[in-house]
Amino acid sequence: MRKLFSVLNVLIFSIVLVACGSDEGSDDELVVYSPNSEDIINTIIPMFEKETGIKVELISAGTGELIKRIESEKDNPYADVMFGGSKAQALSYPELFEEYVSVHNDDMMDGHKNADGFVSPYIADGSVILVNTDLIGDIEINGYKDLLNPELKGKIAAADPASSSSAFAQLTNMLLAMGGDYTSDKGWDYVAALVENLDGKVASGSGDVHKGVADGEYVVGLTYEDPSASYVRDGAPVEIVYPEEGTVFLGAAMQIVKDAKNMENAKKFIDFVLSEEAQNAFGTELTNRPLRKDAELGDHMTPMEDIYQIYEDEEYVREHRDEIIDKYIDIFTDAQ
Repeated sequence: MRKLFSVLNVLIFSIVLVACGSDEGSDDELVVYSPNSEDIINTIIPMFEKETGIKVELISAGTGELIKRIESEKDNPYADVMFGGSKAQALSYPELFEEYVSVHNDDMMDGHKNADGFVSPYIADGSVILVNTDLIGDIEINGYKDLLNPELKGKIAAADPASSSSAFAQLTNMLLAMGGDYTSDKGWDYVAALVENLDGKVASGSGDVHKGVADGEYVVGLTYEDPSASYVRDGAPVEIVYPEEGTVFLGAAMQIVKDAKNMENAKKFIDFVLSEEAQNAFGTELTNRPLRKDAELGDHMTPMEDIYQIYEDEEYVREHRDEIIDKYIDIFTDAQ
């Protein structure tokens, strides 16, 4: 009987060990939630797996959906890392993420470091003006002010800031660049003049802006750098103009999920994405702006030192988003 109890105790202890082991994760596994494009996923994830031997389980969905999922799983987290989504959005959920500053943080550009303890920017997208070089003729485009040229009336592609994140980023960029902040009359007067020159034309979405310019439907478009650089790389008749009044680059970020089961592997993932190898891949193989100071860039991208960069007040914009959109809608409605 004593022998039977000993066997039973060993079995019970083994079961407990297995259960504890599953709670603590695995040495060679990582669960990543990501809204990123297939190009980013298909480039960066295999590089990480090859470098570390860690197998990644990927869950892809929109940023909002993944945040809600992490929130619902906070008592028993399934994800280890949130890879992608805006830095501004991540900052709204500090309770969902773990404090971690990468060993590569000092190698990142000023203004794009992990300054909050848990949010690691790794790429950024800038608000740019895309120009069709076959159609522009003698019209010179160096910045926002040039979009008020009467010759461009009805020939400018722009999306609705109320429904397009890139269009909203353009709106806050031009308010900051043309007015110095988000409330000045000078900035909003510029927006009103630009709306007049749009002549009532609004693209149905951000994708239709850069596509419309590349296809020759519009002469210029207010869009973002990533898809614009892909057209340049692929030889389309377009040119990227970074507004001389200033370009805002908004960071995409990654965070470790609070109480992640594969904590050490999650830290390795953050470090890898900020490493020279991964950042070079963003700048040469992909069309995403890497944020490491020494990252290599392909010919399709302009070095950051050649761009006049201005910085968004992310907290203000986050808190006053609805007010900014409502004011734009009023201006657009009045112009019709």
